[in-house]
Amino acid sequence: MNREKIEYIKNWLFRANEDIAVIDNLINAGIENYTSTICFHAQQASEKFLKAFLVNHDVDFPRTHDLDFLLLECQKINKEAFQDINLKNLTEFGVSVRYPDDFYIPLVSEALDYQQIAKEIRGIVEGLIKLEP
Repeated sequence: MNREKIEYIKNWLFRANEDIAVIDNLINAGIENYTSTICFHAQQASEKFLKAFLVNHDVDFPRTHDLDFLLLECQKINKEAFQDINLKNLTEFGVSVRYPDDFYIPLVSEALDYQQIAKEIRGIVEGLIKLEP
């Protein structure tokens, strides 16, 4: 793997882990006040981790926030590793909840579920990607 590709994948992972850090900080700051933002960052983290995995395997993908599509692409590469991921409705938090037209405040339990999904995806992807200099 060349240096440029390694750096690109590292950038995807860095950005995804930033989203995880935001989630953790918002939970510590008072989860009940930030559930929609937590869900948004869980969607973003999951998307970036899945895309990092696809980049690692030289899979081109369209600009999309559709986690179901990205997960299916990852399952084509490694069905076993991604078989137990249940995204629930996480894809919907990529765009719709950011605008007042689709006003929805997720429950604390939903925010915690989506945090766990993002962290589960992180564990899988970081466990599978081996970056060598």
